[in-house]
Amino acid sequence: MRYKPFGKTGMKVSEMTLGTWGIGGAGWDDYSEESRLDAIRAAVECGVNLIDTAPAYNAGVAEQYVGKVLQELGVRQKMFIATKCGTEFINGGYVRDCSRETIIRQCETSLRNLRTDYLDLYLIHWPDGKTPVEETMEALNILKRQGKILHVGVSNFTQEQMEEAGRYCPLEVCQTQYSLVNRKDEARLQWAAAQGMGVMTYGSLGGGILTGAIREKKAYAPSDSRSRFYKHFQEPVFSQIMKLLGEMDRLSADRGNVPLAQIALNWPAQKPFVSSCIVGAQTRGKVEENAAAFGWSLTPEEIAALDGALARYLDGVEI
Repeated sequence: MRYKPFGKTGMKVSEMTLGTWGIGGAGWDDYSEESRLDAIRAAVECGVNLIDTAPAYNAGVAEQYVGKVLQELGVRQKMFIATKCGTEFINGGYVRDCSRETIIRQCETSLRNLRTDYLDLYLIHWPDGKTPVEETMEALNILKRQGKILHVGVSNFTQEQMEEAGRYCPLEVCQTQYSLVNRKDEARLQWAAAQGMGVMTYGSLGGGILTGAIREKKAYAPSDSRSRFYKHFQEPVFSQIMKLLGEMDRLSADRGNVPLAQIALNWPAQKPFVSSCIVGAQTRGKVEENAAAFGWSLTPEEIAALDGALARYLDGVEI
């Protein structure tokens, strides 16, 4: 496992962050509870020291699983926990509320779920579009003064929204979607890194499409995140991604058939402005396979080949 400084937080984090949206169990493939718990154990064993979760991941179930495993292994002090606020999962839907009352309440619930008395990183999950930013950030300042959260960050904020929020509370981490199949926010991540923020990418495997396991377009249930959130499982972008996978297949063969997921993860991880890539998986085997990506690096020639394929197949394609 490789490690990088996490902006100005003073933390040194694994380049792979375990993502737990799927582990929570809502909107993704159905695995047993034991499989999900064992995926968390595997991440710890592979040297992952940062876990990303949220109360919105199946109404706190993901947080509960993380808390259970870290307590079971006795490794809380060795791990960094990032969770979020401002979004809740209610009756199968996501509700955004960044009011002071909601954030304070969510923090207390997350602390109980995670079986800890502090959170290393607390992120606003999404701006809600209605709560004054000053109110939201003051809630985070209160929690920080109380020692319940150590570092503050945001997820899915524009640069302008980050600049405004930062006037009321220093922002230390930026998180947004970024991968071979979604590069639209690259300038925002570069800007955040230049401000000294740690940068986390989510959707690092494109919701699974960059693993190469899906080669034919299929229909997903309306509640499935691959039909609702990750738009590249639909045309016109799906066919273009299949052409990108062909280039990745060739790189894989030249490297002795390394998994495509490892190629996909190394591409963002090797960007100088990226601190850690969030990678979700619900089984031990997948976590171990993904973690192995951080034991080797793409060569400049391989990166150039991937960038060339992106230019040919995905530049100008709306995602």
